[in-house]
Amino acid sequence: MRVDLFDFDLPEENIALRPASPRETARLLVIKPDEEPALADHHVFDLPTFLKPGDALVFNDTKVIPAQLEGTRLREGAGTQPVSATLHMRTAPDRWKAFAKPGKRIKPGDRIEFGHDGNACLLGALAATVEDKGEGGEVTLRFDLAGPALDEAIMEVGHIPLPPYIAAKRPEDAQDQQDYQTIYAREEGAVAAPTAGLHFTPALFEALDAAGIERHFVTLHVGAGTFLPVKADDTSDHRMHQEIGYVSPEIAARLNAVKARGGRIVCVGTTSLRLIESAAGDDGTIQAWSGATGIFITPGYRFKAVDVLMTNFHLPRSTLFMLVSAFSGLEIMRSAYDHAISKGYRFYSYGDASLLFRKD
Repeated sequence: MRVDLFDFDLPEENIALRPASPRETARLLVIKPDEEPALADHHVFDLPTFLKPGDALVFNDTKVIPAQLEGTRLREGAGTQPVSATLHMRTAPDRWKAFAKPGKRIKPGDRIEFGHDGNACLLGALAATVEDKGEGGEVTLRFDLAGPALDEAIMEVGHIPLPPYIAAKRPEDAQDQQDYQTIYAREEGAVAAPTAGLHFTPALFEALDAAGIERHFVTLHVGAGTFLPVKADDTSDHRMHQEIGYVSPEIAARLNAVKARGGRIVCVGTTSLRLIESAAGDDGTIQAWSGATGIFITPGYRFKAVDVLMTNFHLPRSTLFMLVSAFSGLEIMRSAYDHAISKGYRFYSYGDASLLFRKD
């Protein structure tokens, strides 16, 4: 499909720079493509009223790590140069794939020393070698440390990689360390938050429990590739970056039981949806899953397991806007986004939410 079909104009004032407080007071646009009215304005705290006893919410319990590293490139005969690297996928105990800037000047064999505020020093510094270089500034970094020692060093040296549309407007601060993390984050490894989950609070969990809604947790470590624009003119020419995910045998069995008794699978966020759809067979049965997924969902995709999706509002021409258009229909999603913009909904990671029912 043509990528320009997924384009739209978003005013700057609709981009949220801070989340709603309390989190569940964010607005919720309910989208039911097969009913009238198809669009209805609500709030996140209304979520239990749109679900039924026996439905199951599926959350992504990945935890954002301080994956933004600032440092200095060292090359014999070429002096030093400031370097910024955003880790996005671990490939070995001592190796990470990363997006580096300025990417064009970095070469395999370069040494990079990362430290606080870009100053490599003996205390709190972390060194790596550029092992190889791919497209779009992507590099593989082989660190001098490995395993838990590397994890500890990244926690010491790195900082939270705010989405580029927020980072361009203000610096990260202490509040982001709390705001840009779900209350149920557990498995460290994400570069970006599963942002639909940012709306949930203990009070909302209590309301969902009282309504008989189940909660289940899977893990997909969100990579920085989620923010990459689609540069191709046609979706068939776009290459998705892979992300590592896990669905335990126990969770797979519980979700299959939900479906068997007539309950619905309600994914909180596109990350949990992509993982569940990766783990599901053609008959809709969810299998245990462990590994990388680069699933790219566009209109025409046949959903195998997921019935309802809660998600934030996404960037124009993005793979995520393509996904929601596949789920509820391109025309209804274009209408929904026009409605959200005109009504002042807040977009992107810290913005408001939508609740999408799957188009038959």
